[in-house]
Order: sequence, then structure tokens, then C-alpha cells
Amino acid sequence: MLTAIQKIYLSLESSLIGLISRTPFLLYHFKRECSMRAVVFVFIAAIAFISFNTAYIITSVLYKRHIHQAAQALSSSQADNLKLYMLELMKRGVSKGDIKSLVNSSGIKDSALTMRAEVLSHIGDASLPQDKLLALKAGVKTTLIEDGMVREFYPLKAEAGCLACHRGANLGDLLGLLTIQLDLKPVISGAERKIAWTFFVLLPIPITLIALSVLLLNAKLSIALNNFRAKIDAISSVKDLTTLQITTEDIGFSELTSIADELNSFSRRIKGVAVDREILEFEIRILEKFIITSEMVKDWKEHVANLLMEINKVLSAYTLFSIFQVDDEVYDLEIFWYDRPCEETLSRFENIVKEKVRARQRIFAVTNMKITHNMVRPTAPKITLDEREIDFQTKTLILDTPQIGGVVGIGVQASLSQDPIRSVVIDGILTTLINVVGSIKAIYKYTKDLEYYATRDPLTNLYNQRIFWELLGYEINRAERHRYKFSLLVIDLDNFKNINDSYGHAFGDKYLRAIADAIRSALRQGDILGRYGGDEFAVVLPEADEEQGFSVATRIREYIDSTTLTTPDGGGVKATASVGLAVFPTHAANAKDLFIFADSMMYRAKQQGKNTVLAPTAEDVMEVFKKTSDMTLMVIKAIEERAVIPFYQPIVNLSTNDIEALEVLSRIRYKDQIFSASEFIEIAEKTGMVNRLDHDLIEKVFHALSETDFKWLVFINLSPKSLILKDFIAVVVKHAIQHGIDFSRIVFELKERDIIKNLSLVEKFAYDLHLQGFKFAVDDFGSGYSLFRYIRNLPIDFVKIDETFIKRLAIDPKDYAFVKSISLFCKDLGIKTVAESIEESTVHEKARLVGVDYGQGFYIGPPSEDMPTNTKGQV
Repeated sequence: MLTAIQKIYLSLESSLIGLISRTPFLLYHFKRECSMRAVVFVFIAAIAFISFNTAYIITSVLYKRHIHQAAQALSSSQADNLKLYMLELMKRGVSKGDIKSLVNSSGIKDSALTMRAEVLSHIGDASLPQDKLLALKAGVKTTLIEDGMVREFYPLKAEAGCLACHRGANLGDLLGLLTIQLDLKPVISGAERKIAWTFFVLLPIPITLIALSVLLLNAKLSIALNNFRAKIDAISSVKDLTTLQITTEDIGFSELTSIADELNSFSRRIKGVAVDREILEFEIRILEKFIITSEMVKDWKEHVANLLMEINKVLSAYTLFSIFQVDDEVYDLEIFWYDRPCEETLSRFENIVKEKVRARQRIFAVTNMKITHNMVRPTAPKITLDEREIDFQTKTLILDTPQIGGVVGIGVQASLSQDPIRSVVIDGILTTLINVVGSIKAIYKYTKDLEYYATRDPLTNLYNQRIFWELLGYEINRAERHRYKFSLLVIDLDNFKNINDSYGHAFGDKYLRAIADAIRSALRQGDILGRYGGDEFAVVLPEADEEQGFSVATRIREYIDSTTLTTPDGGGVKATASVGLAVFPTHAANAKDLFIFADSMMYRAKQQGKNTVLAPTAEDVMEVFKKTSDMTLMVIKAIEERAVIPFYQPIVNLSTNDIEALEVLSRIRYKDQIFSASEFIEIAEKTGMVNRLDHDLIEKVFHALSETDFKWLVFINLSPKSLILKDFIAVVVKHAIQHGIDFSRIVFELKERDIIKNLSLVEKFAYDLHLQGFKFAVDDFGSGYSLFRYIRNLPIDFVKIDETFIKRLAIDPKDYAFVKSISLFCKDLGIKTVAESIEESTVHEKARLVGVDYGQGFYIGPPSEDMPTNTKGQV
């Protein structure tokens, strides 16, 4: 147990260690508040403590080492005595057991030291590490010191006197082990108390020395720092730096003396560059006049005159002038006079300026210079300046080439101060002034051009990239507000680089202008066309869905393909274009993503052979819409897993009630639920997966038909997106041949509103279907209010009359007349009619009476997953 003095000492030691460990942090955290005295005190205290503590530790260690050495000497002496004692007992014939008992009972016991001896018959009885056991077996004495206990192990080797008892042993054999154990804890504890007491008594000595050292250092530092403070406090202006002189004889510290010498050297150097407060304020007042505003640009001459007046409040400036190139070798010289010059001064000034310009003839030629004099104060007295004065006081800057606004030279003529420091500042001010005056004129000259070209591409006069992004953003806002779709096209010329490389950039620019005109000719009124950069163009098509956008894109590609320009060598050259399409909000809901989508489609079009238009496929937009809603996820998953199933609704001949056709309706089975097309078709169209849905449905229908002896017609609804798929008909033909389907029994139907919006595409599509042997039907006929004009251009086999007219056929004379007119009209054209959504017997009868050929609806038969087995409707 430590004494109270030891506890006090160790407590002080712990506190000092904590203080020292936190000193760097405190010095860093409070570096602005820490004084030199505090820092010196902390470091002196730390050094004193470390020294004092080191002495304490060394003393304790040395004393403990001395005790251990004394204990080892004592144990060695005791072991030798015990060995002699054992030999003597052996000679007297004492038995081994008695000898062992006598030795084990021997030892030393007092208040300070306890020593005990023991004889072991076997070395293995000693609990020692392996390396020490090996040493004992080799006959080497071993010492073990643990926690204040010293244990000495002495191997007992057979001597001549031992053989009497150990009859089978030989001289030198290892007979046993003698151990001497000394408990040094009381001795060590007493020594520690004495050392702690001694150092506690001596502790005031280093504390006193620290205090005296700090006091002496503080006194000497105060003298030196007061000397510095007095010198520094005397500096109140830049000029005072030139008189700064710090004496070093009373400082007393070599480091501070070095700092004083550096300050004195600095003060000597500052004398050559010191600028007083007055000249700095003067510079600030001048520079404040150089702020160019929009008002200044609008009437630049008036503001340059005002600027010259403001400058003269702080600096005597006679003239400002600027030189502008207005045409090849034709220049304007605008001179602003603060006071009216006399005729001789005007002539001298003009000649001097002309000479300065002609000196640059190697850079640009001057054949004609128009000089205009502007008087700031036209009523002021005339001034006269001699040639030397004008030449010496005129500062000019003649540029190597005309810059913005055509500026090639600017200058000022002023009375400069002869003070070299002041002259340097004024030169800088005048240089700024020259640039400001030149910039005002240049900005004025190009103000209207900049207003135009801020929104236009200077080569093609199309919208530039910046304004195109703005217009795209506006169109998105309008589309969201009025809930309509629009298309974005990105157009890139395929082989324009070859044209540019072969015939030069001038011809390339000419060709780009021709391409811009071609694209503009292919667009509708209100479409937005911009040059995005290089040979890339972008188009916004307001209120154009994917099919309409594809149609316009195709027309653009054709216009570009037909554009030919005569080359410098008399030949003809043309480029093709790849076009990418994206639709808002189907493919993206913001401008950036929409453009990325269209741009990606354009690059894919290039990869697929160039000179083509590429609209997004299901794979392109799948990930975008996978997170929209549970229904969207369900639709995507169902289409991906081909979970779309066909339902069949019978279509009967209204005269005979015989089933002569079936309409295929899309359904999705998901988690034991059946979803109708009205619940997911819009999502499929938005996600771009409707084409895959159509393909899967057609393949399943053809497979089902191939396993029956079905001979009726099959009506299959198509998405308008099928119109823009080049391989749609080819895929249908492939499936039909694979399953042995009669092409003439397949009727593909499109809604009337989709036909009207994409008439040119539908016309080609319908004729391609007829060419292959398929039939074509118009669904929801009458919903588009088209007045039948498109029918004469399309190979239509069936017209399905819109349900809004059929449902009211029995109660509304207008609807009755309308349906009758359609029936008669179609009969004259050889087109069969189908009445949709017949749900009542009266409607069924009225449709038959007005001459409609076929009917379908829940009254005739609901949609079913199984094909009907009978040949009659359920009526």
C-alpha cells in the first residue's frame, strides 16, 4: 500500500502529465489569445517536470536493480553454504530424506527480508519456462524474477561425497535442484516510500526555479516588446514606413534582434515603392467612373463625353480618341475634346495620330480615315498645344488585328504627373480607361447583332443551342398544362465530315445552310428547329405523338437525302441523315432526359446503318418506366413473361346469326386476376412495349388457330406504333407461315383517330398488308368525324362503326340516320360493316334493319378465353 506522500506525488505527476498532453491543443485552439510569456512558461514547466520526473524514475530503477543484485549475491552465498552443509551431513551418514528436510526448513525470516530454501529431486518439479529448464539440465544456474520475488535455481551435481548415498550415480551427474526464494516486496516498498518522500521534499526547488526563470524572462521580454510596440504604434500611414528604424542594443535576444534588422531592411526597401493614401483614393475615384452600363451603351458618344468630364475632376485629360475599322482599309477616328482646340492644335493632333497608325502599316493598311471631332464643352475657351506636348502626353494602344466592334486603336492625351510613383498609377488607370472607351463603342456597334445572335446560330440563322433548350422547356410547360404530347427529333448528318474534308470548310458551311433550308421546308408551321452544334440539328414538334413525329422525321430524312449541292470541281454531293425520336411525356418528363433519349436513338440509328429514323423500342424505355406504379410493373412483368393471353369475342352475320368471325382481345392474367386491355394498353403504349405485346398476342393466336379446324375470320387490333416498325409485317408473315395460317382470314384493325393522325403512314401500311394477302379494318369508325374522305385512299375491307352510335341506335333518330348512311356508303364501296357493342335485342334488330353486315357485343356473345365451339351466336 502506498503512503499518503506517494499518493500526493503521483497525483501531482498525473496532473502535470495531463497539462503537458493538452498543451499543443490549447496552443492551437487559443493561438490568437496565447502570449509569448504563457508559451515560455508552459515549455519551461514542461521541461522542468520532465527532468524532475526522469530523475525520480531513474533513481527508482537503479535502486530496484541494486536490490535485485544484492538479493542474487545473498542467494548465491546461501546456496554455497547449503551445498557444503549437505555434503557434511552426507559424510556423517545422514539419510537423503533427513538432509532434504533439514535444508527445506532452513532460511531467513525478519521484517525486511524473507528467504526460503528447498531441494527438488527432479528438475521437472520446478515450474519454469522451457528455455530455463534446458539451461538447468545443462548444469547452468538460472534466475527468475517475478513481481518482487527472486528465485535462484542451482543444479546439484554428484561429487565424491555424494556417492555414498547415491550409489548408482557417477561424478558430475545431475542429482537434484536447489532453489532459493527471496521475497523483496517489503524491501522495495520501503525504498519507494523513501524515494517518494525525498522527491516530495525536493519538489519546491524546481517550482521556485521555474518561477524565477519566468520572472526574469518576462522582465527582459517586456523591455524588448515595449521597444517594438513603440516603433510600430508610430506608423499611421504608408509614408511612416519610410522612417521606421528599430534600435537593437536594448533588445537582448538574438532572435528579436534579427527580426528588428529585417524590419529595418523592409523599411528601407519600402521607401522606393510606397504609395500614399491620396493617390490610392485618386485611383479609386477614377475607376468608379469606368463602370459600363446599358444606358452608357445606348448613347455611347454622350457617355464618353460625360466620362471625360468626370476624369477631369481628378486628372487633366485633354482628349480621348478611338479608331475603328468600318471596312477593308477604311477606318473611323473618333476624337473627344474636353476643351475646344484651335485649328493648329486640331491639325497637329490629327497628324500625330495618323503617324502612330501608319507606323503599324505592316499589320494593317490604311487608305482612308474618317476623322470626327466631338466637343465636350463647345463654349469653353480655345486651347493651344504644341507638337512636342501632344506627342509626349499622348498614350496610345494600337492593336494587331481588329477586335470586337472593329476597334483597332484607342488613346488618351493628358497632362501626366512627373512623380514616378504617381505616373505608374496613372498609366494603369489610363490603360483601363482606353479599354473602357473602346469597349463602349464596340458594344454599341454590336448591340443589335448580339440581341439577334443571342438566340440564333450565325451560320444558318436557326435557333442556337441555348435558346433551343429554353424553347424546349417552354414546350414542356405548355404540354403539361394542356395535356398533349409532342415529339423531339435529333438529326445528325452521316457523311458530312467527308464533305468538309474534301471541299473545305467554306463549302461545308454552304452545305449546312442548304441542309438547314431542307429541314425547314419539311417542317410544319409552328415547329421549332435549332442547330445544336456542328452538323447536328434538333426539332421540337408540338402536339405530335410518336407516329406523327416518325412521319415528320421520315420526311426530313427524305428532304435531306434529296439535297444535292454542286461542288467546286463541278460535281454533285449530298449527305444522308440519321434521326432519333423521343416523345414527351411517354419517354421522359423533363427536357434533359428527353433530349438524351432522342440523342441516344440517333446514335443507334447510325449504328444500324445510318440514313434512317429510329423510334424507341420497349428495351429503350423499359427501365425508365419500371418504377412508375404497381400497374406499370405488373404490365411490364406480364409482357416480359409473355403472360398476355388472347380472349375471343364472336362476330355474327346479323342476317343469319351465324358466327363468321372472332375479334381477338388482349388480356393479362396476374395473380389469379384477369385485366382487360383498357386497364393496361395505355401503359403498354407509354412504356413502348405495346409492339412486343402485339407480337406475343399474334403468335399465341396463330398457334391456337393451328390446333383447330377454325375457318372464320380473325380480327386483331393493332397499336399505331406498329406503323413505324419496319419488320412488323415480316414478323407476322413469318408466324403465319410457321403455323400454316391462311393470310386472307386475318384482319388487322386500326382505330380511326390513329388513321387520321398518321394517314400517310397508314396508307403505305395498309397496302403492304393487302400485298401480303391480309385484310384491313377501320375500328371506331365515326369517332374522328372525318367525313369519309380518307376511305377512298385506303384499301379497307371492314368498317367497325363506333359504339357511341350503336348504343343509341334504337332511341336516337340522328344516330340511326348516321349508321344507315355509313352502311349504304360502305356497300357502294364494297366494304363490310360491323356494329360494335350490341348489348340489347332492339339494337341488334335496328342494326340488321339499316343494313349493317356484322355485329358483336355482350348480347351476341362475351369475350372468352376459349374459342366458341358452336357456329351460332347466343341470341
